[in-house]
Amino acid sequence: MPQFIASPFPLRRLRRVRKHEFSRRLVRENQLTVDDLIYPMFVLDGENRREIIASMPGIERLSLDLLLREAEELVQLGIPAIALFPVIPAEQKSLLAEEAYNDEGLIPRVVRALKEHVPELGIITDVALDPYTTHGQDGIIDDHGYVLNDITSDILVRQALCHAKAGADVIAPSDMMDGRITAIRSALEQQNLVNTQIMAYSAKYASNYYGPFRDAVGSAGNLGKSNKNTYQMDPANSNEALHEVGLDIQEGADMVMVKPGMPYLDIIYQVKHQYGVPTFAYQVSGEYAMHMAAIQNGWLKERECIMESLLCFKRAGADGILTYFAKQVAGWLQHK
Repeated sequence: MPQFIASPFPLRRLRRVRKHEFSRRLVRENQLTVDDLIYPMFVLDGENRREIIASMPGIERLSLDLLLREAEELVQLGIPAIALFPVIPAEQKSLLAEEAYNDEGLIPRVVRALKEHVPELGIITDVALDPYTTHGQDGIIDDHGYVLNDITSDILVRQALCHAKAGADVIAPSDMMDGRITAIRSALEQQNLVNTQIMAYSAKYASNYYGPFRDAVGSAGNLGKSNKNTYQMDPANSNEALHEVGLDIQEGADMVMVKPGMPYLDIIYQVKHQYGVPTFAYQVSGEYAMHMAAIQNGWLKERECIMESLLCFKRAGADGILTYFAKQVAGWLQHK
């Protein structure tokens, strides 16, 4: 922390350096660049399919052919990576989520096509079972609806290997099962997939800001009135987040993530300053939806508020941000 220097007014006028644009730029402590952006994308089966997500204006579910075109644009904008999320039809969902590790399933096919079409674009895949289960939970449940940790981890390992063999650059377990990072890292090592990175959703809170995302992937209806409080973190806790992050680093995570974003800036700050590891944040669907609702109603300025929200992540210590504004912001930065 910087040491406070006692300097009486008027010898020290802090407003002096704020007077001119050039000096504000020179003393700016944090800066947002295109290198900070990861674009989450929703993919579905079929051809020439484009589905509007009502709760996320401007974001769509895309079939592979349209997603490849979009990926070309993202490369031109300089966005380093995308995060893929599947939309799975009801008939492919099951209690044991077998489709999650199908080598010919949606995500492996999309990953292979992307690596062939735009090899320079980083591909991050979500490792969790909620898009694949009939009940919308992130794991395998018992007769009482409780998510079973160890059997879920076994399936997550199979899913992670499936994605890594298809060519995914980064595996992102978002399930919050205990010990799953060790299990995945060990399996990757055994399969000689030693350079596959793990971005652990280490501090993922049981938040109410995920609603539009669950609409987007089609798990909201399956989940119903249930919640994920028995495995995602209590929003009241911060020390627990540091324990979770510390364990994931010990278990082999290359990067850690805090989710949601803006309501948890204090957690991002603590994680970055405590551990000094690559720390990412997810500006989640609810945050996006709130911004868009206010912008479309004329209550907030579009560009100014979006850019401010992302700069706040940088100030808190985030090395990168998953945001649905990534494509839009990259365009602004390119034409600045």
